[in-house]
Amino acid sequence: MDNKNEFKPYIPADKIVPEFTVTSALIGCLLAIVFGAANAYLGLLVGMTISASIPAAVISMGIIRVILRRDSILENNLVQTIGSAGESLAAGAIFTLPALFLWAGEGKIEYPSLLTIFFIALFGGLLGVCFMVPLRQALIVEEHGTLPFPEGTACAEVLLAGEEGGSKAGSVFTGLGIAAVYKFIADGLKLFPSEIGYAFKSYAGSQIGIQVLPSLAGVGFICGPKISSYMLAGGTLSWFVLMPAIALFGGDATIYPGTDPISTILAADGPSALWSNYIKYIGAGAVAAGGVISLIKTFPLIIRTFKQAMASMSKKHAQKNALRTQQDLPMPFLLVIIVAIVILIWLIPTFPVNPIGSLIIVIFGFFFASVSSRMVGLIGSSNNPVSGMAIATLIIATLLLKVTGTDGTTGMVGAIAIGGVICIVAAIAGDTSQDLKTGFIVGATPKKQQLGEMLGVVVSAAAVGFVLYLLNEAWGYGTEQLPAAQATMMKMLVEGIMNAELPWALIFIGVFIAVMAEILKVPVMPFAVGMYLPFSLSAGIMAGGVVRFIVEKIKGTDEEKKERSDRGVLFTSGLIAGEGIMGIVLAVLAVLEVDSVIQLPFQLPQLGSLIIFILLLFFLYTRCMKKEKK
Repeated sequence: MDNKNEFKPYIPADKIVPEFTVTSALIGCLLAIVFGAANAYLGLLVGMTISASIPAAVISMGIIRVILRRDSILENNLVQTIGSAGESLAAGAIFTLPALFLWAGEGKIEYPSLLTIFFIALFGGLLGVCFMVPLRQALIVEEHGTLPFPEGTACAEVLLAGEEGGSKAGSVFTGLGIAAVYKFIADGLKLFPSEIGYAFKSYAGSQIGIQVLPSLAGVGFICGPKISSYMLAGGTLSWFVLMPAIALFGGDATIYPGTDPISTILAADGPSALWSNYIKYIGAGAVAAGGVISLIKTFPLIIRTFKQAMASMSKKHAQKNALRTQQDLPMPFLLVIIVAIVILIWLIPTFPVNPIGSLIIVIFGFFFASVSSRMVGLIGSSNNPVSGMAIATLIIATLLLKVTGTDGTTGMVGAIAIGGVICIVAAIAGDTSQDLKTGFIVGATPKKQQLGEMLGVVVSAAAVGFVLYLLNEAWGYGTEQLPAAQATMMKMLVEGIMNAELPWALIFIGVFIAVMAEILKVPVMPFAVGMYLPFSLSAGIMAGGVVRFIVEKIKGTDEEKKERSDRGVLFTSGLIAGEGIMGIVLAVLAVLEVDSVIQLPFQLPQLGSLIIFILLLFFLYTRCMKKEKK
């Protein structure tokens, strides 16, 4: 293509500037841990994660340019490369690994060791980076101008607008501080309830409510009004159609063995008990079907991508005299890492597979890494069907393990471990491709970015086990505080295949609702996640979506509207990170049993919560509308 020959990076290939420095490595590692922990909390709460590349780049510019008085766009780029690895690894881990904690809580297995979690996360992360490296030339260089890579290009724009770094970083830090204080006052001091609701007596089984939390408003703003409304629609179906129907027709019946009659459950614990006993299974069926549908729809693209990946692998790109901006990590180095991981997966008892099985994991990993890398280039990280890939892997892995005689709890743990590795491979490969696109535009050295990504993976893999243990100890997975939507669904799926002990009728209701949504051309995944999550959570997300809708509808040029949205995205990224960090702090206090000591002896009524949340939304609106001083 002509435009790849014409393209000139911001920093020319013959110019050497600071890039992989002690400063960039330390700040990047710190942000990898912080955003990894915050994203783990957010993902377990709302079933969605956000891209950390732009907030990491902005915070990096705030520290390196403003505080340290250094001026290197490539240092900033490396910080966001390392930092975003933590967010992607956490996203892959939380979709699967909490299933192990759920089984341990039921007494079926021992709790997974920190070393087990570390190996699953490390192997998945390193394989994701290794598989992406040989695809860089084909996807990023040769298809520049064809594949948009939305987040990677947006991150490059933020870095190139470096002179605005101070004010942009200030916006992220303001959001971070406000959300941290808000979360501490609401859920630490308990000054006002963070969830308000009202159960309708005359319409048994239904309950309206909203969680008045900054992170939800942030997720809603970033996702936009469309995605938020699909989630709210799913929640409306569950809480105002299915649950009242169960209450109306259920009476003294038990829908599946081992549960109390529906009328007893409703009288004792209210509508939320119907959600935890019944809707979770229907929602899980819808989420699983949504993942499979998204995979089927992208199957032609998957095949095409894989063919292109294999073709690009067969081309020999000479690197000896390559320009700085064309140097990748050498293939022998990558092959050593891949072979070592194949051997370790075979030898470590957590993965109950023989050498052939270990090789199959790596082949599956490469297939999904190549798919993920191209998918994020086309439609962005947020729309990458990682959970769909994980579901497909889990079904195949569980069936293979069962057929080869590895069944029971050993087989279930093995399936989740294998699924965890593949899920993380797909998430990290997608993140690496976005980061390498950013680097391509700004003129970074690819091999330094690839090493930075690996450093981010190692640090995040070491930290994610502690975060998972902390959150489980504080609130437990599968609870209203941490629904862990995808992991609970993965657990049900593996159990269903291994032991045939699922309430399949409820699962299939969810599956066919998802099919109906697809026929009506409603995006299935946000709708299904909305069905699964408490209505109050979707309502909080919708509030942020409404602010985004208002901001974009007010008159102005397209450029002005984009600037407003961008200001809002930076501020809400700070809100999400701030609440996530404070969520981790509150989890520590809960484990230390300090949380009850710091609670205030009084609490504002529900109306007070609503007023405070509306004030937060109004502040978000004013941040978007406030023009930056040039």
